Formats: sequence, C-alpha cells, structure tokens
Amino acid sequence: MPELSGELEGISAAMNILQTAFHSEQLALNAGNARLATVLAQLTDGVLIADAEGRVQLANPAAGKLFGVNNPTQQTVAQVVRNHQLIEAWKRCQKTRQVEIEAVELPARKLMLQVTMIPDQHEGGSLLLVQDMTQVRKLEIVRRDFISNVSHELRTPLASLKALTETLQGGALSDPDAGPRFLERIHTEVDALSQMTQELLDLSRIESGQVQLNYESISPRKLIHTAAERMKAQIERARLKLDVYCEDGLPNIMADRNRLEQVLVNLIHNAVKFNRPGGSVTLNVESIPGGVRCAVRDTGLGIPAESLARIFERFYRVDSSRTGSGTGLGLSISKHIVEAHGGRIWAESDEGRGSSFFFEIPTNKNQ
Repeated sequence: MPELSGELEGISAAMNILQTAFHSEQLALNAGNARLATVLAQLTDGVLIADAEGRVQLANPAAGKLFGVNNPTQQTVAQVVRNHQLIEAWKRCQKTRQVEIEAVELPARKLMLQVTMIPDQHEGGSLLLVQDMTQVRKLEIVRRDFISNVSHELRTPLASLKALTETLQGGALSDPDAGPRFLERIHTEVDALSQMTQELLDLSRIESGQVQLNYESISPRKLIHTAAERMKAQIERARLKLDVYCEDGLPNIMADRNRLEQVLVNLIHNAVKFNRPGGSVTLNVESIPGGVRCAVRDTGLGIPAESLARIFERFYRVDSSRTGSGTGLGLSISKHIVEAHGGRIWAESDEGRGSSFFFEIPTNKNQ
C-alpha cells in the first residue's frame, strides 16, 4: 500500500506540473492572440481570412472600412468584396493555390485597392491583404502630369530659340534690322527659361519644407505700398489705373517680408496681365478677427466658375485666351507661402468683369 500511495503521489505531482504547464501555455497563447488582435485592429491595411468554402472567419476593422461592410465575418468573400475582378482572382487563388495580386478601382467610393490573395496550404482557405493605393495613385498622376507640364512648357521656348538661332546662322545676323530684333527675342526666351527654372526651384524648396521663413514684425500698410511701388511701372505701361486702400490702425503681423511681398507681386502681375487697357487694379488691406486680409482686384477677363478651384495648381491655365508669358507657377508658389504662414488664399471672379484674389495672414498673439 505505501508503494501504491507513493505512485499516486507521483502521478498527482506530474498532473499538477502538466496542469501548470498547460495553464502557462494557455496564458501565453491568450496573450499572443491579444497582441495579434491589437495589431490587426491598428493596421491600416485590411486583412480577411476565409475558409475553404470562402466564408470569412476573421476580418480587421480596416477591411470592413475599405469595402464598406459593417461586419464581414461569416459573410462570403464575394459578399464582402463585391467586385468581379477580385472574385475571379480569389477563385484562381483557390484553384491553383498560388498567390494572386489584383488592383481594382472602385469609382463609387473613389478608391484604388490592391488585394493580395495568399492560399493557406494547410486548411484550404486563404488570406486576403487589402491595401489602399488611392494616395499612391494620386501622387503618381501628379508626378506624371508635372513631368508632362514641364516638358510642354520647355518645348515652346526651346523650339523658338532653335528657330531663331537657325535664322541668324542663315544670314539674318548680318541684317542690320532683323539681327538685333532676333537677338532681343532670344534674350526674352532665355529670361523666360531662367524665370521658370527659378520658380520650379522655389516651388520644390517650399513644398519640401526646405525654405525657412524669416519672421519679423511688419506693417501691412508698408508691405502693400512696397509691392504696389514695385509694380507701378508695369501697371503704367499697361495703361491701367492703380488704387491702394489701407484701413487705419492695422496691427503689425509676424511674417516673412520678402515672401509676402512675392505673393502680392505675383497677384498684381496677374491682375495686370489679364486686364484690359483702361482698366484698373485695386489693392486693399484690412483687419479681420485674428489677422489681416489683403485683396488684389482687377477689371479684366475674369475666371470661369469651374476653374476657380484649380487655379492654384502648378501649370494650370484656364484657357488659351489667358495664356501669356508666365510659367503657371506663380499662384501655386503664392498658395504655399501663405499656408506656410498659417493663412489661406482664395479667388472670386465674375467672368468677363474681373477677378479678386484674397489672402489672410494671422497676427501674432504675442504682439
């Protein structure tokens, strides 16, 4: 009997050890599952796990959001994705047991999704990884359009320079009338290329955050009068009238004097370029709650309503009647400068009667 009792005690001790080990493994498994659930919940990529019959067994919140389904679990893959291309790709994955990658556009939800389907070699099901490629697609379109626009903008002055130099080489250089005229046109085209290069460099630096603003306390009244003085000769050559209005008692603002002056010069330049002989350009600065507002108004061609939202895009031109010697970068640069100051810029227009450009700069609260 003592021997039996000893054996029972040994078995009991072994059982206790096994139970403790099992409990520890269970705790570790639960902790691992909790960590996995946390990771899946925080992922911006969608994750779907489906069984061999195609019924979703697990889905993270991102998957439901990307496909617009509240509770994907226990629904079929077809019911969740609701796209024939993805359904066919999933069927191929199930049949061939090979990884399938499919990119689809969902116009109704304005999304571009890439879905990677990975077969489960043991259970016969599959894992679907869903990535939102919408922003990547937009950036690719912006990059492609930028290259196309730069190429287009460079093509015209380069073709003109080539034609002018060939004409001079053909004998026009010795012509006392044509020679100097052609050389002057070459000088103009080179200036245009230099301006474009500088503005592209400025825009690149501003967008990448490489431009440091040199803040100082400046007078809005002095700022707008300085910009007007810089553009006075150009306004007079265009036979336009210039009016400047400044509200009394304007507060100083903390800003980069040169950059804001660049914004005003850009806006005044556009007001001159798209105006009519005998028209006018009006500059106005006034105080608003928390800042000041500057306005540049013209009596020119105006901007169609459908184009107002796009005029601050790089290289955007409203139509052929508004194209000129500019690069199409001035408004984009102005927008970045104003926003870098914590302000905003916008335009209003009555087509055929003129346009008004506004920008607001906050005052320094410590002033």
